Amino acid sequence: MRKLAAATALLAPAAASVGTLYATYRYAFHSPNNRQNDDHAVAHTSQMDPLSDRIHGMIDAAQAIPYESVWITCRDGLQLHARYYHSRDGAPLNICFHGYRGTPRRDFSGGIQIMLKAGQNVLMVEQRAHCESEGSTITFGVKERYDCLDWIHYALGRFGRGTKILLVGISMGASTVLMAAGLPLPPEIKGIIADCPYTSPEAIIRKVVGGKRRPTELSYRVTALAARLFGGFDLTAASPLEAVTKTKLPILLIHGEEDRFVPCTMSKELYAAAPDHIRLELFPGAGHGLSYLVDQERYERVVREFQKQVLGE
Repeated sequence: MRKLAAATALLAPAAASVGTLYATYRYAFHSPNNRQNDDHAVAHTSQMDPLSDRIHGMIDAAQAIPYESVWITCRDGLQLHARYYHSRDGAPLNICFHGYRGTPRRDFSGGIQIMLKAGQNVLMVEQRAHCESEGSTITFGVKERYDCLDWIHYALGRFGRGTKILLVGISMGASTVLMAAGLPLPPEIKGIIADCPYTSPEAIIRKVVGGKRRPTELSYRVTALAARLFGGFDLTAASPLEAVTKTKLPILLIHGEEDRFVPCTMSKELYAAAPDHIRLELFPGAGHGLSYLVDQERYERVVREFQKQVLGE
C-alpha cells in the first residue's frame, strides 16, 4: 500500500501537468466546429458593436453571391474546401485566407466586393479546421502556409499556367500568406495583400498570454509545449517576419491603428524589415480587421492601386 501511495503521489503532479497542457491546447489551438463556423457569429466588443448592423448586412450580401464548391487534398491528407466565385474567363485570381476561428464570408464580406467589382475571380479558402475543411488543429500559419501552396497548385492546374494570382489574407490568414511567401512560389504569384498580420506565431501567442495576468514566459512555454505535444507543430517553425525578407514579391500591408488584438506595431516591424517591396497603409481609429469599415473609400482605393500596380490592369 505504501508503494502504491508513493507511486500515486508521484503520478498525480504529472497527470495534472498533462491535463494543463491538454487544456491549453484545447483553448488555443483546437477548432470547435460549432458557432465558430457561423458567418454571423460576430464578436461583441466596443469596437465591433457600433458597426454590427453594417457588418451583418455585408455578410448577407456575401452569402447571396453564387459560388462553386471546390475541394483539394492537402499534403498531409486533409480534405480542404473553398468557394470559387467566377467573374470572367482569364481574369486574375485572388486566393483568400480568413482569420483565426473565422469564416471566409464573414472576414471577406467587404473584400469580395472589391475583387468582383474589379472583374477578378476569387477563391475563398476555408482554412484547415474551419467550416467544411477537415482537421481539428489551428497552427497559426505554420502548416497553413503549405495549404496555401497546395491551393496555388490547384489554381494553376485548373486555370492554366500564366494565370495572374494575388494572395490575400486577414489576421491569421494575412500571416499565413506572408509565411507562404517564404516558400518557393511560382511566377504566377504577383503580390500579397495582408490585412492586420502578426510578425510570428510566437509573437502573437506571447502578446495574448501576456495580457492574461500570468507570468508571460511560463505561459508561453506551456502553450508552445501544448502545441508540440497535442497539435504536432512548432510555433517557431515559420514567421512572416522571416518570410518577407526572403521574397521580393510586392506586399501591401493594411493595419488599423487601434487594433487591440494584433498591434499595428507588428505591421510596422514587417515593413521595416523589407521597405523596398512593402507598402504600409495604417488606418486611424480602426480596430482589428475593421479598416474597411472605418474608411471604405480609402481602403478600396488603396487595394485597387496595388492591384493595378502588380497585375497591370
